[in-house]
Amino acid sequence: MVELSIEKSRARAERAAEALKELDAEPHLVAALERVQEELTSATRLLRQGTYFAVPSAQEEIKAA
Repeated sequence: MVELSIEKSRARAERAAEALKELDAEPHLVAALERVQEELTSATRLLRQGTYFAVPSAQEEIKAA
């Protein structure tokens, strides 16, 4: 659920950056939105790594017991 919300925010930032480029907006505004896109992509990756790929296997749980 959280990952989906982050992805939606990233997509909105991407669309906003493209819209600003088409309007010949100030470069610092476009750059800020592009930076946000990158940060949201990183947040999604960190979330996946900390949840999906960090689940201990059943074998590791048995060894710990």
